[in-house]
Amino acid sequence: MGIININDDSFSGDGTLDQYKAMQMALEKVDQGADIIDVGAESARTNRGPITINEEVDRLIPFIDAFHSFNWNEERKKPLLSINTWRPEVTKKIVPLGIDILNDIGALNQSDNAEICAKHGSALLIMHSIGLPKEPHLGQKYENIIDEINIFFEKKIQFAESVGLKREQIILDPGIDFAKDCKDNLKILKDLNIFQKHGRPILVPVSRKTVIGEVLGIDDPNERDAGTVACSVSSILRGASILRVHNVIAASQTVRMISSLME
Repeated sequence: MGIININDDSFSGDGTLDQYKAMQMALEKVDQGADIIDVGAESARTNRGPITINEEVDRLIPFIDAFHSFNWNEERKKPLLSINTWRPEVTKKIVPLGIDILNDIGALNQSDNAEICAKHGSALLIMHSIGLPKEPHLGQKYENIIDEINIFFEKKIQFAESVGLKREQIILDPGIDFAKDCKDNLKILKDLNIFQKHGRPILVPVSRKTVIGEVLGIDDPNERDAGTVACSVSSILRGASILRVHNVIAASQTVRMISSLME
């Protein structure tokens, strides 16, 4: 899953408000091996104010239109399109436009999102977190982070199914760096295989995250690709199905190499 940020305040500094450039970046990531393109219009950074619903929609719709109108072919096959958002006011306008995956970074706190995906046949990516995006969660403590995430997944899966979403439409994300400290994040990565009990694909969004910077002492997110690869290898061996990454080339080569070694 290759990341495209249509904003000017992404933590990794790779965002753009230029729609043409955003589409070119998506095409480049597809050529590099991305099977999914994940597009977000708002940074999840808590030290940045939220954008309006209209701003978010106005950033996403032109990209979605360009994505669907592009001449995909056998040489450049159309990837799945994922939209990274959480507000139901946005998803109601965006999902009907042809979205394969709704990447709900709001921990499914907005019940409409599951219903919208059920109605339009989109997959729903449920991410673990506490509270809503853009809210700081400093000092959040867990008695047992793995148990709490498992309980969270069980409740959210049950709820999503209760409003009509099929279990096979659900993807799970343990929410690295969201309301968690370094110790929590490392515990999640070490015990990732435990989440396979839910029988759903697991997405790992650890690319260039703070946990890597803290362990390696690297402040610049763009210098964290080696740490990202290490986490990717560990995650694949522990059952991850999807890697959400900035550096698609490194991730694609990592997956291919591991696959060859495991044959």
